[in-house]
Amino acid sequence: MDLPGDAVPCARPAPPAISVVLPAYNEAANLPRVLQALREALPALAAHHEIVVVDDGSRDATPLLMQQAASAQRGLRYLRLSRNFGKEAALTAGIDHARGDVVVLMDADGQHPVTMLAPMLDAWRAGAQMVCAVRESRADEGLAKRVGTWLFYRLANIGSPVPIPAGVGDFRLMDRRVVDALRALPERNRFMKGLYAWVGFETRLLPYMPEARQAGRTSFSLRRLARLAFTGLTAFTNFPLRVWSGLGALIALVSIGYGGYIVLAVLLYGHDVPGWPTIVTGIMFFSGVQLLSIGILGEYIGRIFDEVKQRPVYLVGAQYGAGLPLPAAAAGPAAGTTVGGPALADRAHPGRR
Repeated sequence: MDLPGDAVPCARPAPPAISVVLPAYNEAANLPRVLQALREALPALAAHHEIVVVDDGSRDATPLLMQQAASAQRGLRYLRLSRNFGKEAALTAGIDHARGDVVVLMDADGQHPVTMLAPMLDAWRAGAQMVCAVRESRADEGLAKRVGTWLFYRLANIGSPVPIPAGVGDFRLMDRRVVDALRALPERNRFMKGLYAWVGFETRLLPYMPEARQAGRTSFSLRRLARLAFTGLTAFTNFPLRVWSGLGALIALVSIGYGGYIVLAVLLYGHDVPGWPTIVTGIMFFSGVQLLSIGILGEYIGRIFDEVKQRPVYLVGAQYGAGLPLPAAAAGPAAGTTVGGPALADRAHPGRR
């Protein structure tokens, strides 16, 4: 991907301040191992660093564990959202509150290897503004998930204004310019993989293989993944509307042709018009198509309704710990305040623009 305008990537020899964002939901069994791995790796990568754990309304021991860890570990910040808003909202909260020159997004389940941070930083120093980890293989996933993932990226990229790289998730490193660009996007229905692609900037892909999950189970069932995929298709592309517009045109042409056939059959051969079975079948078919079309249209109208309400993407119920210092003239949100979404976060971080 090319940089906007005339900007040219340049080498960055100075060690940056690093923020590592970990969205977490019921990951009490995995967080200690992940935090320990980051504590060991980050000092060798940067003198100034922080870990931002965003708790998306966990119901296990995550709150107690992270409150204790934030009070004992320097450079660890813990944000507890007021309820479960979903991973996209948790990622948005972490991006809004990260203060580093570069921001790394990782999962809290330990499947994203910490060893990838060094090559990511090397690519950033070489000029890349976003460094994405792309899976080398999905052989460890079930057939249904592999097929669903392939189908989603195919459909999304057919109607997407910008291509979304297949196999690339949220595991990535972003320059501060990319972070500020993401924070400037106003939409509430956020599909992060689409937004990463939309902002552009110089991007490099690095292959990796996820590590085996050591404890617990993923909260993303096939049902939730299907819902996220549908959200991505309707929030980031108008492809479903185009499909049904084309289907409607095709059905109209077939109907005109069939109607012409009936007229000719009656005029030329004197055949009677077919009776009720044909009529009832046709009515049921077209009624189903109309209802499905109305449902898809309703999804888009519902998202417009959500955007018009201007509710925040997330609410922070509490904050613990201290990470990197805020830049001059910036005032961070106090613990216990409610902050959510780009607009409110801008008030909390006025110096980031």
